[in-house]
Amino acid sequence: MTAPRQLLPGTTYLVTRRCSERRFFLRPSRLSDQVFRYLLAVAANRYGVKVHAYCVMSNHYHLVVTDPDARLPAFHLFLDGLAARAINALLGRREGFWGPDSYSAVELTGSQAVLDKVTYTLANPVAAGLVRQARRWPGLWSSPESIGAAGSLVKRPAHFFDPNGNMPESVTLELSTPPGFPSAEAFRTLLNGALTASEAEAVKKFGTFLGAARIRAQKFTARALRPEPLGQLNPRVAGRDKWKRIERLTRLVGFLTDYRAALREWRAGKRDTLFPAGTYLMRVAWGAACAGAG
Repeated sequence: MTAPRQLLPGTTYLVTRRCSERRFFLRPSRLSDQVFRYLLAVAANRYGVKVHAYCVMSNHYHLVVTDPDARLPAFHLFLDGLAARAINALLGRREGFWGPDSYSAVELTGSQAVLDKVTYTLANPVAAGLVRQARRWPGLWSSPESIGAAGSLVKRPAHFFDPNGNMPESVTLELSTPPGFPSAEAFRTLLNGALTASEAEAVKKFGTFLGAARIRAQKFTARALRPEPLGQLNPRVAGRDKWKRIERLTRLVGFLTDYRAALREWRAGKRDTLFPAGTYLMRVAWGAACAGAG
C-alpha cells in the first residue's frame, strides 16, 4: 500500500503523469491540445489551484502548481479523468489511458527548487531531442512571458462535451508567479536565463533534432524508443538546499508516524480520533477530524 501523502495548504508541486505504455496519446494536435488546455483551466478554477507552468509532451505532461487549499488530489482526479475520457474518444479508444502508478507530485522546497522545476518543465521538448528551442514545441507549452500576465480565455471544445451540460462554455487560464519571488518580471528574467542555458546544453548534446513536422506526423500508437529505466526512485520532496530537504523529510516521517497511530485508533472504533495536519483521504472521504482543519 502506498504511504499516505501529507497535503499542506500553500505547497508548490511538480506534477507529472505518463500515458499507458509510454504511447503518444497526447501527441500534439489541435483538438487534443484544446481538450487538455480547457480541462486544465476548468480544474484550476474549480479547485483553486494556481498554475505556474505546463508542458504536454506526446506521452506525458508536466505541471508546476501551487495548492493553496490542499485540494491537489481532487484537481488531479478531475483533470486526468476527463482528459483520458475525452482524448480516448478522439482517438477511438476505450482502454486505459494513463500508465498505472505513473502519477507523481513532488513537493518543492525553496524558490530555487521551484525555478529548477519550471525550467525542467519548459525545457522538456529540447532535453528530449525533439526541438532546438522549447518554444518551437508544436504542442501545449506555456511561455515564460505568460507568467503573471493577463489570463487567456479557453473555449469549451465542441468534441465530447455536451453543450447543455454543466461544463462552462469558456474559462480563463491564468499563469501566476510562483511564491518566493518578488515579482513576475524578476521570475521571468531568471527563468529565461535558465531556459536558455538548458537549451544550449541540449544543442551540444544532440546537434540535430526531430522537428515539429515529424512530431505531428507520429502515430498515437507509437511510443518512445528509449527504454525507461527500471527501479527509479519516486521522490516526494525536491530542493537544492540539503537541510531544507532533511527538515521536510523529518516532518514527513513524523506525519506518517502520527497518521498510522491515529488510523489504528480509528479502526478500533474511536471516531473522535484526531488525525495529523495534512491528512486528506480520511478527512474528505470519512469525515475524520484533522488537526488544523477549519
